[in-house]
Amino acid sequence: MFRRSVITSLAASAIALTGFVGSVSAQDVTLRLHQFLPPMANLPANVLRPWAENVQQASGGRIEIQHFDAMALGGRPPELIDQARDGVVDIVMTLPGYTPGRFPRTEVFELPFMMTDPIATAQAYWQMMESDFQDSEFQDMKILGAWVHGPGVIHTETPVNALEDMQGRTLRGPTRIINDLLGELGATPVGMPVPAIPEALSKGVINGTVIPWEVTPALRISELIGNHTEFGGDTALYTATFVLAMNKARYEAMPDDLRAILDAESGMKLASFAAEVMESFDEPGRDVAVNAGNNIVTLDEAEVARWREASRPVVARWIAEMDGKGIDGQALIDQAQALIAENAM
Repeated sequence: MFRRSVITSLAASAIALTGFVGSVSAQDVTLRLHQFLPPMANLPANVLRPWAENVQQASGGRIEIQHFDAMALGGRPPELIDQARDGVVDIVMTLPGYTPGRFPRTEVFELPFMMTDPIATAQAYWQMMESDFQDSEFQDMKILGAWVHGPGVIHTETPVNALEDMQGRTLRGPTRIINDLLGELGATPVGMPVPAIPEALSKGVINGTVIPWEVTPALRISELIGNHTEFGGDTALYTATFVLAMNKARYEAMPDDLRAILDAESGMKLASFAAEVMESFDEPGRDVAVNAGNNIVTLDEAEVARWREASRPVVARWIAEMDGKGIDGQALIDQAQALIAENAM
């Protein structure tokens, strides 16, 4: 099992690459990677660039991955997945949930209280990607990696100390399932990608957001709002799913040896690494809020049980919707939970 050793080994590889000169010959394959976060954010800085450097090093410099951050190649974050599918770019990092309802199987990992451990959940997600999702809802592209972030946290202008405090809130949510959850809990959900959050908060379009701690420093969340609500123990209200998706024709056109190198640095190795990095940056993100003197609320076990009960209609609706699509939603839940538990052992 990968878990904590993965981040150490991949980080070491990235450090070793700093002194790597490589071949003076031209690159055999140049791939353009497009994504929505600013370059200093955790994911591009500490996941995507180290991964790309490891691919380049393992290929002896024959694969070059160029980074285009913050939608530098144009379009909006919800358009990224089609940019990869259509060959506008070679690789994208995005959330399947940015295109609501298009990847319904993947939503199983975003159901409330599904995640207990982000690394185990990412590994389960990748296993189901290989066994099901790649050949079903992602069949027109190549998925190189799939992972989730750490526990979702509620960040608000005024404190959320109990379930009743969700009433009347206007909260940003990242995906269809999480917006459904926010609505069920009493808030008014507003769907928007991560980069839009600071402006929406500043203009009063929303008065709070759900997002993991790790990305809050890049968005200045702790400066914009002063209250943060966590769920105690190993409980997570929600998580969101990510993919690193590649144009299928571009992938299949690569020489066999280079494709094998790309595969070896991706897949489960990348899923575990990405989830571990994201989780490892939760605490530093939280420390920013603590050092700013912000109010951090941690709900106790009894209160969390109330939220869990209140969220059950979201799961029931999703199962019914999946059944309507000819997908066994309960079977997906059972499989995901079993794999998460197995990987967490």
